[in-house]
Amino acid sequence: MRFTKDHEWVTLEGDIATIGISAHAAEQLGDVVFVETPEVGKSFKAGDSFAVVESVKAASDVYAPISGEVVDANTVLGDAPETVNADPENGGWFAKVKVADAGEYDALMDRAAYEAFLATQ
Repeated sequence: MRFTKDHEWVTLEGDIATIGISAHAAEQLGDVVFVETPEVGKSFKAGDSFAVVESVKAASDVYAPISGEVVDANTVLGDAPETVNADPENGGWFAKVKVADAGEYDALMDRAAYEAFLATQ
């Protein structure tokens, strides 16, 4: 699992990346009440806004940590947005993306680097 400074996470299996928000981000947001996942077939570049998450505290864009085309979206989140709070780094994933450049994954922080980054915030 890799992380961004914007608190997204990515796992990579072959050329498919699964993307969500970190447990830290979910905790900071508070109770998630709405999630808008990206449409299947839509392409994004790393850094593009690709989803929206709303909580009782705020609405936030979720940024694509890696470039690619959406091949699956976690539509369960539309009916059960609280899944993001309950299981942010597993069942609360937002989308699966066919990766355009696997090198982008390697450039992201591993968990140890992400934890060190959080300690500076």
